[in-house]
Amino acid sequence: MTALPDVREPEHTSLADKAYTAIRDRLIMLDIAPMTAIDDVALARSLEVGRTPVREALKRLEIDRLVVSYPRRGTFATAVDITDLAYISEIRVQLEPVAARRAAEYAGAAAQAELLELADTIEEIDVRTLDRDTLMRWDLHVHRAIYSAAANPHLEDTLIRYDNLATRIFCLFLDRMTSFDQHVGEHTGLLRAIGEQRPDEAEQRARDHVLSFEKAIRAVV
Repeated sequence: MTALPDVREPEHTSLADKAYTAIRDRLIMLDIAPMTAIDDVALARSLEVGRTPVREALKRLEIDRLVVSYPRRGTFATAVDITDLAYISEIRVQLEPVAARRAAEYAGAAAQAELLELADTIEEIDVRTLDRDTLMRWDLHVHRAIYSAAANPHLEDTLIRYDNLATRIFCLFLDRMTSFDQHVGEHTGLLRAIGEQRPDEAEQRARDHVLSFEKAIRAVV
């Protein structure tokens, strides 16, 4: 099985950035369970950083709606509320097609080649043999690659935030889903449409992908 590509961190990433990325990933993957109290001392120890970087990271994660702080009570992982699915999908169904079209129209040759190579790799993977974390990380990797290729940092930041929230829902209901392989398989056609510069098709595939995700989740709730 092809290994999941490493996520490259900037060379001069600060301790707060590293803490943010690590805690964010634990929250997205539900390694920190929804509504769990956040122990900043334990997190600092496990990440081998001081409490200040962790506290700075938690402030950013509150903006991302991944944690919430209460006076005199502390900071908690946010709940995964199925009612949020409609709100998240309402935004993603508008912006994911924009990103896919932009990527098909503006991505450079190197980005196009990367997306096509990613499509080839996904076709070779039997997603039903993957554990939950690996499957989710592939899903995140595909979406991040598309957002990056769209070459609009503001659009990229917004989509990452909402994709993170959607991924938490995906993680919560994955065990009940019988067609998750079809959902992951949709990435191949989307990546090829972008990499082969077919913007109309890329836009439509991105829209269909978001809608099919919402439909699949609602089918098992």
